[in-house]
Amino acid sequence: MIYSDMDSNFQKYLKTEWGLSAVDIVNLEPFFHSEEAKKGDILVRKGSRGRSFYFVEEGMLRMYDISEDGREHILHFAPENWILGDRGSVYFDEPAFFYIDAIEDTLIVRFDLAMMDQLTNLCPDFRENNDLLLHNHIRHLNRRINLLQGATARTRYLNFIELYPDVLLRVPQWMVASYLGIAPESLSRVRRELAKENFKP
Repeated sequence: MIYSDMDSNFQKYLKTEWGLSAVDIVNLEPFFHSEEAKKGDILVRKGSRGRSFYFVEEGMLRMYDISEDGREHILHFAPENWILGDRGSVYFDEPAFFYIDAIEDTLIVRFDLAMMDQLTNLCPDFRENNDLLLHNHIRHLNRRINLLQGATARTRYLNFIELYPDVLLRVPQWMVASYLGIAPESLSRVRRELAKENFKP
């Protein structure tokens, strides 16, 4: 189904982040499609070929892996206005290294490299704008790696609240702990300590 609501979050994103005009977006419509994902639906399976990126119009996705002992390790949450995809699989045709699924009933806009190529033709500034977004993504990953390697559970949690201010009340505590790389018990302790300090997210 072609997603043609000009007031959608996706349309606004194309205008503000990638600099497209209303005419550009109309010309781009054949290259993106809206889909509904039910809670628990898996969009990308590890080992498959992930050809698409997913813009979250409503709802939330996550990217995660499952360790040999069966534990889930969450790499990203993607609430509204975030884009998620296994870049290695999309850009390099590698088997996907991660799973992507819906945490809530989610409306997504799916697109692939064909749309990226079309964006280059439609918008002279697209590459520059996209490079800025990519560098920001790399900056975020570097900071996340640094936090996982040496930061305290408290620091990781406070950073999570800063990055995902609207996610905390929408996901179970064990998912937050999985993202932070700590045990749920450690997260509970941090939250109790912050509550005693009258901290409010």
